[in-house]
Amino acid sequence: MGGSSVARQAVVGIDAGTTAVKAVVLAPDGEQLGWSRAPLTAVHQGDRVEQDMEGVWSAVCDTVRAALRQAGGDIDVTAVGVTGQGDGAWLVDAGGLPCGPAAIWMDGTAAARVDQWERDGRGALVRDITGSSLFPGALPVLLEQLEQDHPARLERAAHHLNCKDWIRFRLTGEIATDASEASRTYVDVATGAYSDALIDGLGHQRFRHLLAPVRPPWSTAGTVGVEAAAATGLAPGVPVATGLVDAAAGGLGLGSLRPGDAYLIVGTTAFTATVREGKGRSRPEAAITLATGLGPHVLECLAPMAGAPNLDWVTRVTGLDGSSWAEVEQLARAAGPGAGGVVYLPYGSPHGERAPFVDRTASAAWVGMSIRTTAGQLVRAVYEGIAFTVRECLGEADSVGERVLRIAGGSASSDLLCQILADVVGRPVERSTAPELGARGAAALAMVSGGTVADLDAALLGLSRPVDVFLPDPTARALAGRQALTFAAARDALRSVWPSLRELRASTEAVSSPSSSPESAPDADGTESL
Repeated sequence: MGGSSVARQAVVGIDAGTTAVKAVVLAPDGEQLGWSRAPLTAVHQGDRVEQDMEGVWSAVCDTVRAALRQAGGDIDVTAVGVTGQGDGAWLVDAGGLPCGPAAIWMDGTAAARVDQWERDGRGALVRDITGSSLFPGALPVLLEQLEQDHPARLERAAHHLNCKDWIRFRLTGEIATDASEASRTYVDVATGAYSDALIDGLGHQRFRHLLAPVRPPWSTAGTVGVEAAAATGLAPGVPVATGLVDAAAGGLGLGSLRPGDAYLIVGTTAFTATVREGKGRSRPEAAITLATGLGPHVLECLAPMAGAPNLDWVTRVTGLDGSSWAEVEQLARAAGPGAGGVVYLPYGSPHGERAPFVDRTASAAWVGMSIRTTAGQLVRAVYEGIAFTVRECLGEADSVGERVLRIAGGSASSDLLCQILADVVGRPVERSTAPELGARGAAALAMVSGGTVADLDAALLGLSRPVDVFLPDPTARALAGRQALTFAAARDALRSVWPSLRELRASTEAVSSPSSSPESAPDADGTESL
């Protein structure tokens, strides 16, 4: 008998983080048909952290083409979804060309400007209208900093596009953003629209023309153009969804859609988020509030600057970087809960900390060591230090209640970390077995955009996968309650010396630059931006 096979419908999800681009090809039932990953490089020069925008687009083209090749030729791609790192300044000129490298969310050049805004009241204005705290990688302060440091870029700039918006622009030629990205610029989180009161209050009318139109995340922002089709292997005319920032897309991939749902993504940051109804409540000073474009729902987030990079760093300084992660974690398991009385403060970012408190002089430290302290105890203390920071973030946001905590990100692959989190947070931890949750969240929006499903609930149901569950150990949970008090006391005792330590570090770095910049491990996949 003769005949030809019918092409199988599929969607493509793209997730461009700080350290890698991932692309997945998914069937409507969630089966992964193709996958690819390409590394990204950030250039660190002092406090400046930048990425080549054309390099990001090139990596997207490579990963999409490779994922489609793996999926085979008998598929019909009905839509594309994109997510990526947030914040930073991704500026293009009137012809759509980059005005220079993107100053990404990790950039710390505007730190002194943030301090000035806090003193003169502009920081309070930003928090009141956007629901979010300021940090140096946020667009409003970065624009002022770039105007000072690179005035030619600002004079040339016609549009600001966040990472995923830049990728979607290269796919479609259309300028757009969504409420989650715009929330970190000049948007009133209560309305989801740009706030003239904020723009005027900051004296930023001169930047107003840079802001992209805000569209619903599931809406079609454009279709794949001829040049983009040739570069990626996608067919011309395929619809591309507007999308969400990676922090929100990862939550969708985890199925966190309803008020009260809480999740954690452990990548370059240890990002915690809770879905809430609207803006009508008091929020912690360090909180980030993202409008989602999904009805009245907002995401209340706290995002410590350094998550998984602490784990990579501790293996280097203990001489365990030649060991496998299984061997490293076996040492940490053997150390047992409490790490032999050693406490680790995981404030390892050279740019300070932004959650659960804001202090740009914050520094990491081990406290409680003796000559009997082992490498395994030092490693265990780092795992526990990350967990105690998550506990504080969730407590500040009143996030978990009696619900589970869903977890994703590259470091969520660690059973040890998941169990320590369950013990320290005191709630069941659910880890999805589905890969690439950010890209899956983007794909869910693409399914709605392309008409594959009727609504987002149907898309998430189709993409859902089983979960691994980690239950709190009663003994370890009781110990964690006492440890939490010691953790907080140790931090509070050291805060007074952080400024002088930072001054000392700056003076020594002037004559001896670091040999490497922080990277995350075992894999930096996950929410790197917020």
